[in-house]
Amino acid sequence: MTGRGVTLSIEGLSVQLPAGAERSEAVSDVTFQVSPGELLCLVGESGSGKSIIAQTVMGLLPRHVRPVGGRVLLEGEDLLSAKPERLRRLRGGKMAMVFQEPMTALNPLMTCGAQLEEVLAQHLNLSSAERRVRVLEMLERVRLPEPRTLQRAYPHQLSGGQRQRIMIAMALSLKPALLIADEPTTALDVTTQAEILKLLRELQKESATAVLFITHDLSVVSEIADAVAVLRLGRLVEMGRVRDVLDRPQHPYTQTLLGAVPSMTPRKAPLGREAPIQLRTRSLTKVFDDGGFLRKSRRVVAASEVELQVRRGETLGIVGESGSGKSTVARLLARLLEPSGGSVQLDGVDVTRLTGASAHAFRRKVQIVFQDPYRSLNPRRTVGAAVAEGPRNFGATRAVAWKRAEELMQLVKLPVAALHRYPDEFSGGQRQRVCVARALAVQPEVLIADEAVSALDVSVQAEILRLLEEIQQRLQLTVIFITHDLRVAAQICNHVAVMYRGRVVEEGPVGEVFQSPKHDYTRALLAAAPGRRISFERPT
Repeated sequence: MTGRGVTLSIEGLSVQLPAGAERSEAVSDVTFQVSPGELLCLVGESGSGKSIIAQTVMGLLPRHVRPVGGRVLLEGEDLLSAKPERLRRLRGGKMAMVFQEPMTALNPLMTCGAQLEEVLAQHLNLSSAERRVRVLEMLERVRLPEPRTLQRAYPHQLSGGQRQRIMIAMALSLKPALLIADEPTTALDVTTQAEILKLLRELQKESATAVLFITHDLSVVSEIADAVAVLRLGRLVEMGRVRDVLDRPQHPYTQTLLGAVPSMTPRKAPLGREAPIQLRTRSLTKVFDDGGFLRKSRRVVAASEVELQVRRGETLGIVGESGSGKSTVARLLARLLEPSGGSVQLDGVDVTRLTGASAHAFRRKVQIVFQDPYRSLNPRRTVGAAVAEGPRNFGATRAVAWKRAEELMQLVKLPVAALHRYPDEFSGGQRQRVCVARALAVQPEVLIADEAVSALDVSVQAEILRLLEEIQQRLQLTVIFITHDLRVAAQICNHVAVMYRGRVVEEGPVGEVFQSPKHDYTRALLAAAPGRRISFERPT
């Protein structure tokens, strides 16, 4: 596994957590190696210690978290004993990191070109003209269109995939021996994710860089890894060549992770046509004015002539890339946005024309669960106050609203005592369960889930999907599931609508659309979906 020497060697690493944490050590006695030209995927759920290992290597550990044992060797040099000034020279020069969210990693007040130049200025003795030439070469190397234009652009003017390419260009600008990629594709849609993974692999092979790729998605692992190491609660439970681990996993935890990966085989049958149409859109259109201070106004068509129909008790999936209009449609359906044209009909009533008491009553019938549960909940209010707020707004007494909150906590499989806790006391999956409970508190008829599981670990994601299915069957809910993950859509949806540039380009039963796609864009989405090489046989 070490091949031609060793670039990174982790030997018996243990990292201590502060007093009062859930466990004493974030990482316990972990050992592995990454060789030149090798891509090792470090896999595990949130809290398994993956990012702590990356931060230890880079010398970026949070305060009060410290290594207490072992060694971290970069080409034989012990990083744990290196002085801060030496670490600053190594970062960028010999080792570099690509973070999960490029928007928070990039400086919003500097152009992308200036940020790339800054890296070169810190490490190389080049003139300003030479740095600009190198920046253009780097932008071309990561396959960015119109590099001269993007050199002058600010991060907010780029797409998520373009920002991540800027981060990759920055990380590889000095040809480091080690590249650490910490969940770099988690928030990207399938086609952009496929492009970024392919780009990383190509650049890594060109320069024989050792790559430590951190992810919780075993589908991604199957696409790019040479080797894989599985972490659970800070301990290494399994490691080996990627095909050995994915095809013949030895540890029960690895088997559990693999069993939670959704497949592209549809699990749900189409709903019987006898069910009445509950929700329908007709020529639904939304146009935004993208003008601003010192910027010429321009019209952006986010949704155009969208025609959808959802039968009572059905789960309709709306899939597509970022910017395809999925979330805009979700907000139009929930009346969080007003349409520029067309209509939304619920049980035959055009809800876009409702006002006053009628509009208030509609709010109860259609509820939405958003992607980020932490941002959806008020950190200063208890979970109980958040869940009980809906019934209180629709006339329930305090006692009745609290009783409803207690029932819902049991429904989403959380302890009733959790009602007295605050959002930061829960894991991501638990917070999403709270958001589901809050949405159900007013007894809606339609539940919209807007990328509600995209940021969750595969095992937590599987739990939330099972929970939604159980609740839907028990309460006879109609569900609209917005996602860029076709595997998730295949598992939970009866029907699917594919959106591209604001339009629905294909629609039908999920099995029919995914197995015999008619539109070129649908075929491109399916071809880009990760995980085709996973072949683990689930135990019977």
